[in-house]
Amino acid sequence: MKTNLYIVPTPIGNLDDITLRAINVLREVDVVVAEDTRQSSVLLKHLGISKPMVPFHKFNEHKTLSNLINRMQGGEVFALVSDAGTPSISDPGFLLVREALAADLHVECLPGATALIPALVVSGLPSDRFCFEGFLPQKKGRQKRLAMLSQETRTMIFYESPMRIVKALEQFVQFFGAQRKVTVSREISKLHEETLRGTLEEVIAELKSRPSVKGEIVVCVAGLDTKGSHTDEDEE
Repeated sequence: MKTNLYIVPTPIGNLDDITLRAINVLREVDVVVAEDTRQSSVLLKHLGISKPMVPFHKFNEHKTLSNLINRMQGGEVFALVSDAGTPSISDPGFLLVREALAADLHVECLPGATALIPALVVSGLPSDRFCFEGFLPQKKGRQKRLAMLSQETRTMIFYESPMRIVKALEQFVQFFGAQRKVTVSREISKLHEETLRGTLEEVIAELKSRPSVKGEIVVCVAGLDTKGSHTDEDEE
């Protein structure tokens, strides 16, 4: 079956993390659909690839959907990329995938980079069961969501802005308690990659002692009553 739309993960930092298969797909498709064509152009230039590009982001995705679907139905093959990581994971892409499938087009997602898995693995928190929350609502629904998550027993993973990270962790204290274990990973795969580990209280104090916090951030929070030394399966 001919693939009409490839979902192509791109490096979250180090450009060498792209897969050989992703490079081959980007070379073979007709058009690259990109969250930010300027940023994706840097990657394509690094790979020595020149392709027509179409912008697809949260401000224009509804307007461009029908045109992209029509072009795929006409025989063009597209690759969807986001600024970093796997499209549709806290990035644009879901709408295009949904509409392509609804139009009976063949969609294929390549395996590849996404920030949440490296952050979870190096957190030292239980990784056999976890829930990914991405970016929490900034205002409406945030308190309700955190109240629900206060009873979550699995490790929880969040994305957060460096400008809001301290405020977010302080809010976590209100719902999870100051002694809940947490890790804050930033600049994953980049030169200044770092993971802070400790209780919410300890990590907040460390971040407040710094003049600024930079880089994309992934937060892992231990689930309720998580011991971190065994899983339910170990007890059976």
